[in-house]
Amino acid sequence: MKGLQPKATTTVLLMLCLMYFITYVDRVNISTAAGQFKAELGLSNTQLGLIFSAFAYPYVIFQFIGGWVSDRFGARRTLIACAAIWAVATTLTGLAGGFYALVAARLLLGLGEGATFPASTSAMASWITRDKRGMAQGITHSSARLGNAIAPMLVLALMSAFDWRASFYLLGALSFGWLVLWLITYTERPADHARITSAELAVLPPPRVHPDSPRGTWLRLFRRMLPVSIVYFCYNWILWLMLDWMPLYFMHSFHLNIRKAVIFTSGVFVAGVVGDLVGGMVSDRLVRRTGNLRLARSNLVAVCMALTGLSLIPVVLLHDPVYSLIFLGAAMFFNEMNVGPMWAIPMDIAYDRSGTASGIMSGTGFTAAIVSPVVAGYVADHAVNWNITFMLSIGVMAIGILVSFLMKPNRAFENVSRRVETPETSLPQRARDAA
Repeated sequence: MKGLQPKATTTVLLMLCLMYFITYVDRVNISTAAGQFKAELGLSNTQLGLIFSAFAYPYVIFQFIGGWVSDRFGARRTLIACAAIWAVATTLTGLAGGFYALVAARLLLGLGEGATFPASTSAMASWITRDKRGMAQGITHSSARLGNAIAPMLVLALMSAFDWRASFYLLGALSFGWLVLWLITYTERPADHARITSAELAVLPPPRVHPDSPRGTWLRLFRRMLPVSIVYFCYNWILWLMLDWMPLYFMHSFHLNIRKAVIFTSGVFVAGVVGDLVGGMVSDRLVRRTGNLRLARSNLVAVCMALTGLSLIPVVLLHDPVYSLIFLGAAMFFNEMNVGPMWAIPMDIAYDRSGTASGIMSGTGFTAAIVSPVVAGYVADHAVNWNITFMLSIGVMAIGILVSFLMKPNRAFENVSRRVETPETSLPQRARDAA
């Protein structure tokens, strides 16, 4: 039986995939349950919108804080604390008796989940080799998209068997179960894992250090990551436009009933799951074949954003639900191809500070989740169709393409107390700039 157990590195990656899946189920489950608790608790649409949005505000803040915490105290302790908080928040959602209790539960959920992705990136920096970082990020984020796609069906099944409150209790228990598994299976240093092999250790990166942080270090890292953050904002613009508005787009633009609109929307989201996997695979293959991080990360992102924008043009020109499904699915596919290389870049730029760097990128970029849906809603209220929204999104992609060439993943962040030598950082600066 021992020989059937997965490798230690595989176990860690699987645990992170499960975490991404659970966190996305826990953050979108409320939209499915709203059909029941809105009437039961006497909530207005305005109150419902405030409940939905409450998650985002602490989530953005704790992206920044959580990245630093994971670098300082380790991904193990950080994710244990995060899981405890989001599991409690999910359970408290089922106990809520009104508007303010639901807002408080969603705020707590955003606090708990805010640090999860930066902390997992910090874990990957130690447990994933450089030429597999894109694939690891692609797999974990595809698990998140899978959670987003499955959550409505899962919550609906639980509500049908029990009620909306019981669905949150059971999902809270699932989160607590992950916490226990993480406690058992993960060690901060790969060498401390009971099942790690010498072959695995031989190819893993050197142990990470917790470098000193002279005054102004965070600000300098923020400036270094600013182009990456802007590009990630552009990626999130399309993502959250899709996540928040696709069902209503299909219903209002083509007069589909909710059942058909959900089916069309699910088709778009499935394309995103595949895009996550493909983007990570392509990025890592380019790293292995060429050793050129600018090609494998920045240039690939530019190409994917260009294809995303081009995929939206037929949606504007052809007013047909099937064509919209096909080309919106293509846009989602190419947009999600950006995830693997984008989340690998913080590890490329700031290995010892990968949690902080990814927190800066994700926290800044996630503000698009607040801005994009609001802009889309405003345009939808004042325009006769969705063409302006999609044309604006094409413009956002054009900005992302231009800024992607400024990311320079081959240039490591210099302000560290101890630099880790890699094939990039060991080269003279002129050679690294030319790579």
